[in-house]
Amino acid sequence: MEFQSLKYIYQPSGKTNAYTLLLLHGTGGNETDLLSLAEHYGHEVNVFSLRGNVTESGMPRFFKRLGMGVFDEADLTFRTDEMVAFIKELSVKEGFNLEKLVALGYSNGANIAGATLVKYPDLLAGAILFRPMQPFKSMPLLALKEAKPVFATSGKFDPTVDPTATVIYMSALKKAGFDVEDHFLSTSHNLTKEDIQLSVDWFVKNFGE
Repeated sequence: MEFQSLKYIYQPSGKTNAYTLLLLHGTGGNETDLLSLAEHYGHEVNVFSLRGNVTESGMPRFFKRLGMGVFDEADLTFRTDEMVAFIKELSVKEGFNLEKLVALGYSNGANIAGATLVKYPDLLAGAILFRPMQPFKSMPLLALKEAKPVFATSGKFDPTVDPTATVIYMSALKKAGFDVEDHFLSTSHNLTKEDIQLSVDWFVKNFGE
């Protein structure tokens, strides 16, 4: 397969050399889904929102799955490579600093963000992962140039994500050298005000200027 472009929305902040928030939606979402969420992180960040190139029963996704919670890892690998190539092209076209790119992904979007962290560990300046699952059964051994900050929240009552697997995933990221802040919240798969506030505090601490 050849790489294809992704549908996207880019909203520049007007600030020179600003951080760019890369928005990655969940299953059934699109490039508009997380725009209102991005407003919580301030008006001095660029917003770059993508739509996944895969559809499942008419619902956009970033990669295929074989069943609920079972990823098609070959497709995930291809779609991660495709997305990263597109991001690099768009950084030139839209003029944002690729070294100041922070991913924010929810559910399916968090999972391709996680795949990007482990396949391209030096690409993202950091990542916010809402309701993530480990992208690959076998996590690659990484040698990070620096400890990139990663924020993650999971729901204690989430029926789609095994909490034990999440603990193992977060441990793997920490072992790989990422600076991980992770929380288990008293909620399900849906996002809450607590998710947002905790992530905003984390973002300001790590990327506030």
